Amino acid sequence: MTRHEPLRADTDRERVLFTAARLFREYGFDKTTVRQIAEACDLLPGSLHYRYRAKEDILVDMMRVAIEKTIHGITEATTGTEDPLQQVRAALQAHIEVLLSGDDMTYVLLFEWRSLRGAARKEMIRERDRYERCWATMLEALKEQGLIRQDVDTHLLRLIGLGAINWMATWYKKGGKYSLEEIGESLWSIISRGILVPTHADMRKI
Repeated sequence: MTRHEPLRADTDRERVLFTAARLFREYGFDKTTVRQIAEACDLLPGSLHYRYRAKEDILVDMMRVAIEKTIHGITEATTGTEDPLQQVRAALQAHIEVLLSGDDMTYVLLFEWRSLRGAARKEMIRERDRYERCWATMLEALKEQGLIRQDVDTHLLRLIGLGAINWMATWYKKGGKYSLEEIGESLWSIISRGILVPTHADMRKI
């Protein structure tokens, strides 16, 4: 493909999104220009404009991809088990692994919400809510089966839990003191100790 040809294939889309995400993460959304993205992709700005009318459209598209990747991760991790406790535990580990995989798009998803305005922001809130409903369903299943205390507010649990997990992106270092598995197991131990009813407390280690 030459610099004068418009973007056409999904592989071109991925190249633009990966490149833009790297630039957004390094310089910030506001300080990154469409020209910089185009040059990094070896494209003319007009070719990039053929697919994306504005820089914000690139941001929205990569956020869609990042959310879909996260949903796919927890769906794949929980498929094959009907045990609600193990579903939550597996989903927790899957979320951590997607979040801390080093994917620039996931990082941008977490920290560039402030850059969205109007309809674009509303769309991403809908996408975010779609992901959070996956967690709401799993947590409510725990409550309905009597596995967690009835006084636990599952809505608040979800907000605090996902907030704590997402903050890991600010301090986790690949090859550092803790592996992803150790982080996941430690977090599961802390959460499960606080929410499980006494008769199911030992099940957290299964």
